[in-house]
Amino acid sequence: MKITIIQVGKTKASSSREIEQEYLKRLKPYAAINVITLKEASTGSSANPASRELSRQKEGLEILKHIPKDSFIIALDEHGKSMDSVEFARFIGRKRDFEGANVTFLIGGPYGLSQSILTKTNLRLSFSALTFTHEMIRILLLEQLYRAFSILAGKTYHY
Repeated sequence: MKITIIQVGKTKASSSREIEQEYLKRLKPYAAINVITLKEASTGSSANPASRELSRQKEGLEILKHIPKDSFIIALDEHGKSMDSVEFARFIGRKRDFEGANVTFLIGGPYGLSQSILTKTNLRLSFSALTFTHEMIRILLLEQLYRAFSILAGKTYHY
């Protein structure tokens, strides 16, 4: 299975980068994972809603350039569909086993993803009704992918 993660903005905290690298290492036996980190758009004051929207639009155009062809596109979005870990594992298993899909996860920058990107996705996925930083959600995504593959492999990690 091929998984692409397109994320906006670098992970700044070294402790977070270490955790990301640990989960990427754990995921190697299960999937080929390509992480693409795009630069945050700088468009002015973050207090200005128009500047935030312009940032999302610019970042969205960059994201579109990097989505692999024939990929099932999943946007991480607080207003998306919720799944528990077992349901997420079954979803990943179906993609891997029956659809042979390449899956691309999109993680927006500090202001999220543009509406134009959200409308192009196959699924909007929420990990919680809570809002997380774009850096924290990266770790949560990698951990949930590892948990999903552990569940599919019958390992006890998820208990």
